[in-house]
Amino acid sequence: MGDTSVLAGELRAHPLFHGLKDDEYGWLSAAARSRELDDGEVLFTEGTPARFFVVLLEGELLISKVVDDREEVLARHSTRPGAETRASLAHTFTGELCVLAGDAYLATATSVGHSRVALYERDSFLQMLVRTPRVSELVIPVLALRAQDMIVSAGRRSTLASLGTLAAGIAHELNNPVAAVTRAIGELDDAVAELEEAAGAWGRTGTESERAAVHAAQRDWLARPRGSGPGDALGMSRLEESLQDWAEDHGLDDGACLAELLAERGADVAWLTDLAGRLREDHLPAALRYLSESLRVRSSAVDVREAGTRVSAIVRNTKEYTNLDRAPESDVDVREGLEATLAMLRPQLAGITVVRDYATPLPRIPGYPTELNQVWTNLIDNAAGAMAGGGRLRISARGEGTCVVVEIADTGPGIDPAVLPRVFEPFFTTKDIGSGTGLGLHLTHRIVTRRHRGSITVRSCPGDTRFLVRLPGRAADEPAPDADPRAVPVAAGSGSPPR
Repeated sequence: MGDTSVLAGELRAHPLFHGLKDDEYGWLSAAARSRELDDGEVLFTEGTPARFFVVLLEGELLISKVVDDREEVLARHSTRPGAETRASLAHTFTGELCVLAGDAYLATATSVGHSRVALYERDSFLQMLVRTPRVSELVIPVLALRAQDMIVSAGRRSTLASLGTLAAGIAHELNNPVAAVTRAIGELDDAVAELEEAAGAWGRTGTESERAAVHAAQRDWLARPRGSGPGDALGMSRLEESLQDWAEDHGLDDGACLAELLAERGADVAWLTDLAGRLREDHLPAALRYLSESLRVRSSAVDVREAGTRVSAIVRNTKEYTNLDRAPESDVDVREGLEATLAMLRPQLAGITVVRDYATPLPRIPGYPTELNQVWTNLIDNAAGAMAGGGRLRISARGEGTCVVVEIADTGPGIDPAVLPRVFEPFFTTKDIGSGTGLGLHLTHRIVTRRHRGSITVRSCPGDTRFLVRLPGRAADEPAPDADPRAVPVAAGSGSPPR
């Protein structure tokens, strides 16, 4: 214990304790434990039980938190002259939020240079708030401000995390179509030159009826869907081998490309034999070479077209997820938002079976599409994380009157019954330090209940965890958010006024 008379003098000079009575200073100094900290010494560590309310008497404390495996500086508490925070009461004490909650510290406090602090255990801190109302008047507003700041900061981090998820999803989805376009364009350079030469030779050789027969074969090939060949790899390999042997036996120097293109669409040796029956035998090699090069070019063009269609779909899904072309509040198609979210989270859902159960018709509801997509992102991402790359994710949506009810269920290990009632509490998390802020489900709860006047509940047992979100529809006399309120008369004292 430090010298209580010296400590009492320091407490009298501290802005948190100005204007107290002598007996109150006596109690404060007797209840405190002073501690000296060297440069770099840790006062408390994130995740450890919160034991002390800390009053900074001298020096500087760095408050940091591990977020996504990296350390972020949250605040600097300082009494040093010239420090930016010297006039701020909020930077002369810390730990009150965690001590009052009876939970673990949310961050780590490290001394910068030499520092000195007064520590109050939880019971003493609670007595302080009762014995010294003036201290309560100063601490409680700071506590509320810090809690609000943490929620806002977590909201920003959640938004950034969503942007990261969105970027990763887009990059993952764009990878295949972009690779297809790159490959097709690379092949087209050589294929067009080969086609020009093959077309010239075939044009000089083939008769009008023979050219018509080859064109008919091309149209038939295009009409066949991709992937209509044998469904198994062994069957496909055997078909390609038989087609290549036939083509090379009939004068085509390299029949591998033609065989692959024909097998992909289910054309077999009988198909080639039928074409050969409409051509003169000595003209068959030129016809086969022209057919091979023309189908190769057409196949590359189809690749580019399909890749473009896929990119357009990705852009559409991204717009639906972010609602870039909509007003902040609008009539929301919940099913559309769920599908856009699933598309963005496709990489996280690898190995997980997704089951959809959407009732029709499903009423549209008034709301904020981007915020609702954040709800779906949090719930689906949590479910995927719980299942660790396997299991079944079931997403259902149904109407109940004018309301829409969305259920997101997973087959993960479940939530411990002891902590289930706390999952929506701010700062509560069962994840390892650095893996979660404890605010994802809290923010989800706020979006559903405050922004959309809905409700969210959870029930869980091993192998079956379900989050149930109920979102209210629009009242019969409530205008759409983009409607002109002057065009919707509302009788005084009846119905809901336009928002």
